[in-house]
Amino acid sequence: MSFCVYVLHAVEHDKIYIGFTSDLDARLLSHNVLSKKGWTIKFRPWMLVYTESFSTKVEAIKREKELKSYRGRLFIRKEILNQ
Repeated sequence: MSFCVYVLHAVEHDKIYIGFTSDLDARLLSHNVLSKKGWTIKFRPWMLVYTESFSTKVEAIKREKELKSYRGRLFIRKEILNQ
């Protein structure tokens, strides 16, 4: 099983969401359609702007934490979103 770290962007609200999953398609559907509660429902629709794949859950969690840090968010805004 592989794991994916992903970055979503809500363009209308200029919000970023960073997460990890083993099933990216199902997770995106959850963020944009299926979920009835949670932080992400307030800022729909979400666009997938970045992904990284990992062979272990431990690696994915480590990278997710890095991207959620201040420096990680700067990287996302500057390098991925070109802001």
